[in-house]
Amino acid sequence: MNFKDRVVLITGGGRGIGAASAERFAQDGAQVVVSDMDLEPAEEVAKPIRGLALACDVTDREEVDAMVWDSVIDTHLKGTFLCARAAQKPMVQRRYGKMIFLSSTSALGNRGQTNYSTAKAGLQGMARTLAIELGAFNINVNAVAPGFVETRMTRATAERMGIDFEAFKVGAASQIPLGRIGQPEDIANVIAFLCSDDASFVSGQTIYVRGGP
Repeated sequence: MNFKDRVVLITGGGRGIGAASAERFAQDGAQVVVSDMDLEPAEEVAKPIRGLALACDVTDREEVDAMVWDSVIDTHLKGTFLCARAAQKPMVQRRYGKMIFLSSTSALGNRGQTNYSTAKAGLQGMARTLAIELGAFNINVNAVAPGFVETRMTRATAERMGIDFEAFKVGAASQIPLGRIGQPEDIANVIAFLCSDDASFVSGQTIYVRGGP
């Protein structure tokens, strides 16, 4: 896939799936802006791919506006591609763009995760609604829902449950039809596809990436 002369803004890009996505887009020629709550992990990801690292608290509207308008738009005037909910307004103005929300299989329901499941299900509803509202502006909006992926979050889950992480992964893999757990790169590859021209007629969808149905 070719993302030359396109700008990709990844929030939460300092670790895990976000970091893998930043690396994948950079490999395919994109100018990548890596945003994270803390600057240090963003810089660790951005430096080897010659990207721009930014610290941003996405719960703060002023910080988000500064990130998008001051740091991204002004720095990458040639950019025609932005991948983030925060970039909706400039995408509408340019009448082009892709937005990908990171949901989860927990959106289908998961014991002990009422708040998390609700939030992740909400992202799917948001993606469908924005796809309807923004389609007229040539903006595609989709969600990706990973299953079990080896990240800091799943490691923390094992620790919270008092389970050895390696044993936790083996147990999870035994429940997955493909017989292995996911890696951040597996999710990044799907995100890249949805942001590519090959997926130009895909919008309002949730793609479950879980190694099986």
